[in-house]
Amino acid sequence: MNIRTDLALEAHNLYRKNNISQIDGVDVDVEKSEDITKTLVKIINENGAKALGKAIGNYITIEAPDLKYDNTVYESTCKIISDTINALIDSQNDGVTLVVGLGNDKITPDALGMRAVDNIMVTHHIKRQAPHLLEDNISSVCAIKPGVLGTTGMESVNIIKGVCKILNPDTVIVIDSLAAADIRRVNTTIQICDTGIQPGSGVGNNREGINKEVLGARVIAIGVPTVIDASTISKEPIPSDLAPLMVTTKDIDLTIERMAKTVANGINMALHKGITLSEIADYVG
Repeated sequence: MNIRTDLALEAHNLYRKNNISQIDGVDVDVEKSEDITKTLVKIINENGAKALGKAIGNYITIEAPDLKYDNTVYESTCKIISDTINALIDSQNDGVTLVVGLGNDKITPDALGMRAVDNIMVTHHIKRQAPHLLEDNISSVCAIKPGVLGTTGMESVNIIKGVCKILNPDTVIVIDSLAAADIRRVNTTIQICDTGIQPGSGVGNNREGINKEVLGARVIAIGVPTVIDASTISKEPIPSDLAPLMVTTKDIDLTIERMAKTVANGINMALHKGITLSEIADYVG
């Protein structure tokens, strides 16, 4: 059975389950603490890319099973997200960053990106018009929620490309909902990669990729698996005459807000050096 997953970690695990040998072109490094596991899957050549079905690049997976309810784990996860982003982009405060929240706010499992943008410290306008109001550690950040084709009549990537032509950002950070193969990773796992993103891939609705080649700027993709394919759970394929059936957890309303805030604050801490969670809360309200 073809198991659907957007996580490079799961793709690697599934490949190794069916193959004894190591994958030529893929390196894996695992760091474990008491509550959080961080795994780097590094795809270094075309052989590795073909084996995992992912682009060449770095895929960092943060697994935090207690993130939904434990504030200490939440704070630690925000810090790990921040450190990971900084390691990937080597950000400078004088550059411009565009944060993009993909998805559909009317469908809760698909609302992660849009909800995360609501918690981003947007500062570009202040940096341009009244820079004296901000500390030196605050960088220039813009954010957009391009919506979905069904409500805007436009592909998200075309909206993002138009904004990038005007803004000319150094970095674009794209946030989206993903699909997992293991129900235990739904709403407890965060993937960060430097290869961009394929909108809609988690539900079989592929769009033009959002990456450096398309946008002309460095792209960091951050995703949280919020659904799992029903056929993965049932072990039976969905009939071809039916639409794909995706399943989520019963506490999705609570967890989507928690995950969105975690991702957003990890980004905020990465872009605005030295800022605290309480200072972020004062800014975004």
